[in-house]
Amino acid sequence: MRPTMKDVASAAGVALKTVSRVVNGEPGVNPATAERVRDAIDRLGYSRNESARVLRRGRTSTVGLVIEDVADPFYSALSRAVEDVAIRHGCLLLTGSSGEEPARERELVRTFCARRVDGLIVVPAGGDHSYLRPELDAGTPAVFVDRPPGPGLDVDTVLSDNAGGARLATRHLIAHGHRRIAFLGDHPSIFTAARRLHGYRAALGLLFDERLVSMRPPSPDTARADLDRMLALDRPPTALFTGNGRLTVTALRALGGRPLALVGFDDFELADLLSPGVTVVAQDPGGMGRRAAELLFRRLSGDDGPSEHHELPVRLVPRGSGERPP
Repeated sequence: MRPTMKDVASAAGVALKTVSRVVNGEPGVNPATAERVRDAIDRLGYSRNESARVLRRGRTSTVGLVIEDVADPFYSALSRAVEDVAIRHGCLLLTGSSGEEPARERELVRTFCARRVDGLIVVPAGGDHSYLRPELDAGTPAVFVDRPPGPGLDVDTVLSDNAGGARLATRHLIAHGHRRIAFLGDHPSIFTAARRLHGYRAALGLLFDERLVSMRPPSPDTARADLDRMLALDRPPTALFTGNGRLTVTALRALGGRPLALVGFDDFELADLLSPGVTVVAQDPGGMGRRAAELLFRRLSGDDGPSEHHELPVRLVPRGSGERPP
């Protein structure tokens, strides 16, 4: 049998209410008495009944986070920042990966809600979030991060300046003499991929050539095939802009040392140690996670003001690969 508060009270020689005050961090207990209670808790191995505590408070002290892939360094950094904020507020973070599958996203959100999480932070995989309406109407706050929710859902959002970052990368290559700039992006149905394509196209203006664009999920085989096709054109590209960190690494492997200038969206580990170092547009996943979590806990503390929409800036980090001449 697990030890109870009564067992602790008996072992410490105090009243049950005294044990309750010590366990819940309430004032009004003599320090020596409190120490005796804590010693009894340690000896007996007592732990608080969280289920009963939840029933009393109406809160579970948990929040749910849905991301694309916990193994992706970008989302790992975002998740860690959310967790740090949650810990400061005495909450446990539950995390799941959608794998870019809308059905999996819905399943994770519904599972978290069935466990009565206090709030949700979602990196959406799909474009229809009407399934969330009952939870929002019931008072469960949600914050969308990295990508906005689908139409009809007005909630707090935290994004990066995706289009601005793509313009920055493309203009950097143009400034170094390039006019034939290829773009490898993720599937165009993904919000971030579409915004980065928009920024790339806007920066090129009349220089834009549809034949220099590939938009599909990254893989070594498809990247190599796309680059081979582009390099075989009568006017091949002299530079390449990649739409995310995985695509940058995939493109580096596919290029096999061919001397294209390169700028990638998203920084990645060891990018500065390659020769030349990889020029990138760096986001702030930790900042995005912190901002989203802080918004969520503000809502949990009673802030019922209008939804907020934040777009965090990005920055260009020149390291050599994006400064190669044509």
